[in-house]
Amino acid sequence: MSHQPEAPSAGPGHLDLRADCERCFGLCCVALRFTASSDFAISKDAGQPCPNLRADFRCGIHAQLRGRGFSGCTVFDCFGAGQRVSQVTFGGQDWRSHPELAGRMFEVFPVVQQLHELLWYLAEALTLEPARAVHPDLRRAQRRTEDLARGSAEELAALDVAAHRDEVNVLLLRTSELVRAGIPGRKKNHRGADLIGANLRGANLRGANLRGAYLIAANLSGANLSGADLIGADLRDADLRGANLTGSIFLTQAQVNAAKGDAATRLPAALTRPAHW
Repeated sequence: MSHQPEAPSAGPGHLDLRADCERCFGLCCVALRFTASSDFAISKDAGQPCPNLRADFRCGIHAQLRGRGFSGCTVFDCFGAGQRVSQVTFGGQDWRSHPELAGRMFEVFPVVQQLHELLWYLAEALTLEPARAVHPDLRRAQRRTEDLARGSAEELAALDVAAHRDEVNVLLLRTSELVRAGIPGRKKNHRGADLIGANLRGANLRGANLRGAYLIAANLSGANLSGADLIGADLRDADLRGANLTGSIFLTQAQVNAAKGDAATRLPAALTRPAHW
């Protein structure tokens, strides 16, 4: 999936968390598995290079990914893990020239990707004034996560990243509660809800809890999602035309890229309008 995706804007603390495919060895195109579906035209096992990956680690169909059935590639975001693993963890040694490193490199990449995603959320949380009470804890978690991401390949492979995510998520949830508590009105709780294909056109979801909600192909056109917590929400093919997402928290560029929107869709300042909208 080395595709140079639509990168998120460099919000506060996010400068080192944007994918730089020029400095990566196409790790997402090899390390990850994908299954033939509406997102991928073919199936591929983890550790097997995508047939579209060229010798120079670039995607051979980058400009035609959506049209060729690889829309899943266009919405993947490693949050800068690719260049860290390629250039720092493995010191610029690529898996083709050093096949003995390939297995460990592919094992470590998804671990660092998860750590970088947490760093993105933590950086955003530290910009949210209503969560000032937990900023010291957030900074400690940020330092700890960065220390883990700087670990050796062996340390990263042995890391229980799920346990660390659980620890950080407690702080992110508290951040969400503090931010959304300051938003007037009754706030809906759709955490983890199955809202696939739901008609939420024009819905008032201001300050709603949509953590982990399944909003695949949901109609959210004209909906007010300002201040909503969207961490982990699945927005694939969700209709966001005319929707207001300003002030929403923990929304990522990958989620936006996976949805459908238009010029009237209002996004948080740190995110950019996808070219395909």
